[in-house]
Amino acid sequence: MAPGFRYLASATLLLASPAQAQTVEELQRQIDELKAMVAELRAERQQALQAAPPAHPAPAAAPQVAAAPAPPPVRTVKTIETADTAPIVRSKRWFERLSLRGYTQLRVNEIVSGDATAPPGQSRLRSVADGGITDENNFSFRRVRLVLEGDITDNISLYFQPDFATSVSGQSAGERREGFGQLRDAYVDVFLDADKRFRVRFGQSKVPFGWENLQSSSNRAPLDRSDAVNSGVIGERDLGVVAYYTPAPVQRIWDRLEADGQKLFGNYGAFGVGLYNGQGTNRTEANNNLMTVAMATWPFEIGDQVVEVGGSVMFNRFQPETRTGLSPLSYKDNRAVVHAILYPQPFGVQAEWTWGTGPEFDTATRSIQEKPLQGGYVQAMLRVRQSPLGPFMPYARWQHFRGGWKAAINTPRLETDDLELGIEFQPMSALELTLSYARASRREADERRSGRAEGDLLRAQLQWNY
Repeated sequence: MAPGFRYLASATLLLASPAQAQTVEELQRQIDELKAMVAELRAERQQALQAAPPAHPAPAAAPQVAAAPAPPPVRTVKTIETADTAPIVRSKRWFERLSLRGYTQLRVNEIVSGDATAPPGQSRLRSVADGGITDENNFSFRRVRLVLEGDITDNISLYFQPDFATSVSGQSAGERREGFGQLRDAYVDVFLDADKRFRVRFGQSKVPFGWENLQSSSNRAPLDRSDAVNSGVIGERDLGVVAYYTPAPVQRIWDRLEADGQKLFGNYGAFGVGLYNGQGTNRTEANNNLMTVAMATWPFEIGDQVVEVGGSVMFNRFQPETRTGLSPLSYKDNRAVVHAILYPQPFGVQAEWTWGTGPEFDTATRSIQEKPLQGGYVQAMLRVRQSPLGPFMPYARWQHFRGGWKAAINTPRLETDDLELGIEFQPMSALELTLSYARASRREADERRSGRAEGDLLRAQLQWNY
């Protein structure tokens, strides 16, 4: 080992040792040893310079540079320094892979004319999509959501979403109370390939039935989903297992639409097949039958425009709630739905229609029967990207439904015909304001009331995203 390298190594060890010194005497001794090493290194360097003969006459400084001790000590010091200062590369810990976001929707609904009230036995103007539409209500929270999501590992991700705008009844003297928390989503995705195109989802999640059902309420222009399509799955969710697959060409189109700011339905796959309990969101399984659902959707590029078409089918046995408790009988609940979307660039159209057989209260026999159902909606919208008020989207929607509403007691029959005009403003990314007017004709979701209520509704919603 070269003397210079040996001394440098010894000096490095001595520099590290003072942290362990316990007395002033030990520190002084180490300083003296370092001074002696430096002096000895200088003497060795001088001897080496004097012993090396000059190659040719030259200024005095040249031989010293040529005969300078070899770089080994310098390289050694750099190597040690690099080893000491190199950053430690580590993978993210599990909590660093997670993110928290959410949104809140504050609404005000006003029945400006029509059947806000009615005698017993007659329908009042009400909506199954928003319990805040009454003759007495003013402001209400429609949704208060928090979303915790992220990757647990490279091929497993989680999604957890509660809602704190849920109401419960039967409190003090039967009073309804607001602001209770309720589980909406709790699932993990297991990806089976490196490109993450094929996944299996376990837990409570949205059922792939209906394009609008899958679309997040934070991303939808109209305030509510249509009665017809939404009647198929209570709360849009259920507990089970579903597999999704998204081919690369489809993902490429969806990525382009998302980068353009389009309101997508969320990547639930171009193809999906699932098995669920079949009773709806947060409802206990009531029979030994599984609900089977299959979905397919495909976007087509036509010049700069994108048209997406698809559909879903569902096979289920459902046990509704009655005035005396859960029905002991299960009823056929089989449906199909088709959808077509022309994404607004700037004009767009969206439509869905469903047919099937489900439980419905029969007023003649005063019992629940299996009956046909059908309905859907057609929606037109115009996307304006820039204005003094920020981006905005006016829309018009007509919806129609005839069939049982299985989420309510005794699955009452709904008869809905609404025409809605609205506009959504987004003055900033964290804030959205929606104003709407609707001419409504509805049968109330109560088998004890008959007929249809009609009236005019003015509604407003402020949504803030975080």
